[in-house]
Amino acid sequence: MPFPRSSGILLHPSSFPSRFGIGDLGLEAYRFIDFLKNSYQQYWQVLPLGPTAYGNSPYMCYSAMAGNYFLISLEKLVDEGFLTEADFANLPDFPVDKVDFEQVIPIKVNLLIKAFGNFKTQANAVQRKAFEDFCNSKGYWLDNYALFMALKDARNSRSWHTWEPELAKREPAALAQIKQDLAEEIFYYKFVEYEFFRQWSELKNYANQNGIDIIGDIPIYVAHDSADVWANPDNFALNEETGEAALMAGVPPDYFSSTGQLWGNPVYNWEELQKQDFKWWVQRFEAMLDYVDIIRIDHFRGFEAYWAVPQGEETAVNGEWIEAPGVAFFEAIKQKLGKLPILAEDLGIITPEVEALRDKFEFPGMKVLHFAFGSDPANPFLPFNYPKNAVVYTGTHDNDTTLGWFNTANDYEKQNLLLYLGSISPDGINWDLIRLALSSIANQAIIPLQDVLGLGNEARMNYPSTAEGNWGWRYRAGVLNGELCDRLQNLTKLYGRAPTNS
Repeated sequence: MPFPRSSGILLHPSSFPSRFGIGDLGLEAYRFIDFLKNSYQQYWQVLPLGPTAYGNSPYMCYSAMAGNYFLISLEKLVDEGFLTEADFANLPDFPVDKVDFEQVIPIKVNLLIKAFGNFKTQANAVQRKAFEDFCNSKGYWLDNYALFMALKDARNSRSWHTWEPELAKREPAALAQIKQDLAEEIFYYKFVEYEFFRQWSELKNYANQNGIDIIGDIPIYVAHDSADVWANPDNFALNEETGEAALMAGVPPDYFSSTGQLWGNPVYNWEELQKQDFKWWVQRFEAMLDYVDIIRIDHFRGFEAYWAVPQGEETAVNGEWIEAPGVAFFEAIKQKLGKLPILAEDLGIITPEVEALRDKFEFPGMKVLHFAFGSDPANPFLPFNYPKNAVVYTGTHDNDTTLGWFNTANDYEKQNLLLYLGSISPDGINWDLIRLALSSIANQAIIPLQDVLGLGNEARMNYPSTAEGNWGWRYRAGVLNGELCDRLQNLTKLYGRAPTNS
């Protein structure tokens, strides 16, 4: 659906300052909300919030519905009485500009386990009741997820399809026994999910009360090694004997890659999902709307047709396009949940059929300014070619920062950009592109925080197709100062994107 003229900031919670080596849902998150409000922003866009797997990518999670417990604020656990300041006495000196995941994760897990032990022995009646209510209301995904994680821990993190056959195939007697054997571990994973949900809900309420809606990211595919695939194998194109992905997701060869991109996720068994009236997907949207107000669907084109690569291929070359039931899918979601606040990530090779699906449901598409200056005036990413029902970004989490992009752009792009702008302002190219985004006709404009801060390549969040070294950028406490706030506020108001009551 079309949205009012407005703007916001793209920032993942892991990027907040924190003394624990990774951003969390504590005080700095609330300060960020205050910065958004004071600078007249109305959106906070985050990356997927799920529990990350190998590589720490929020796009490759152990669950499509659970929350990432590494984002839990340990200081809030002190407020609840499950940790004390003394528990933090021997913290190491974490890097302040990056997340060192190998250093952070074991320390944070040990403190969460300690908090869990104290919850078991010290929680009062109100806290226990809140926990029980959470477990009951979220049981449709929580039970399978907690069991899945407990099993992974007990099996040295091996992928579920390599477990004992009776567990991989979820035989009822085997599951009943393992639930008894791993009861304590299952309890722990339910506890950390409860804490994540409680803290996130408080933060989301604070954002909403201050006029900020949260845009969340929903990847179209889920990881093969996830609770979703293990618990719902019929929903995915799997090899019935081995449990491996029989058909893998990706994109075909294009201008950027002669071999395409092979992601490895199993594609959906859309025929089976349609028979169930898309029940699993409805639950996924319901779970997502517990966390966010607006949903950005990553790889939207996969709902019209998807690239499927047979098991055993090492590149995406030998795949084929298979039609997906996009219209029936979104009609079913709309019937079950009402008119959904959805943004469509429609970047890449987009066909008229994909555009027709997007437009049928009035989903805004994406425009990225970094893509605007490499060709001719027909380029759809140039602001004068935008429709109103669109979201414009300077760049995304997969792009370099604007400063990094400009410094490495080729001469043709730079010349086009300079001709378009007339000149680079004294404030820097990042503010030129922020101004360009805010001044555009697109209803929504989203700016990565790195561009507001004027940071270069060192602050890039992700290098696509690179497995390691991503997702770690963090900003330093105190950088969201009054000068930045005023500059962003003035531009937001100038271009008609400020809240009506400002």
